[in-house]
Amino acid sequence: MKLLEGKVALITGASRGIGKGIALKFASEGADIAFTDLFDDENMANTVKEIEALGVRAKGYASNAADFAQTEEVVAKVKEDFGHIDVLVNNAGITKDGLMLKMSEAQWDAVIDVNLKSAFNYIHAIVPIMMRQRQGSIINMASVVGVHGNAGQANYAASKAGLIALAKSIAQEVGSRGIRANAIAPGFIETAMTAALSDEVRKEWAQKIPLRRAGQVEDIANVATFLASDMSSYVSGQVIEVDGGMNM
Repeated sequence: MKLLEGKVALITGASRGIGKGIALKFASEGADIAFTDLFDDENMANTVKEIEALGVRAKGYASNAADFAQTEEVVAKVKEDFGHIDVLVNNAGITKDGLMLKMSEAQWDAVIDVNLKSAFNYIHAIVPIMMRQRQGSIINMASVVGVHGNAGQANYAASKAGLIALAKSIAQEVGSRGIRANAIAPGFIETAMTAALSDEVRKEWAQKIPLRRAGQVEDIANVATFLASDMSSYVSGQVIEVDGGMNM
């Protein structure tokens, strides 16, 4: 039997990057996949096809994860379409980097809204469903900068630190109902975002990592699969850094 057989996972921001990698890994382990992204475009359609090719159900929902009302509508539709929701992955995120003294209020607000408020929105909407089921796994995609900070990313680091504290708080609030909440803190991962960096910057990052390589999307997806599965049934309120040993 596959690790996630019979489960339904809702993943935000999953038409590309880490979110898509998690969706495909979950599907390969038997989970039906509901996912969101901002636009109903070619990326969303292609992601649905790729997931369905793995023999599970898939549906994309175009919505703004930072919008409370839209989130409640999406969760209601997913519950109607799939019947239950067993796993929530709060993956939606953006960056708008800049030194604090040069950062605009708009840059701060946008990152906090998309990265942190969206997680509150989805948890708020899904926890009542999971409470009735008396089981569920919530996974917040944080970052090593949410643990250690990073110059030029005060807004991003604050949002990711918030995701860690949110997971720990929710774990305490609803653990008695069989619901687990954890956070994953990726390090330097090969994505379209990091591919845009110069070779010099990439080499500099690699030298800081004991394993001497950047992480792959699959490295994150594997940990997410563990947290979504019953293999982690006694793991809650934790933050797992997946960074090749970069921050020990």
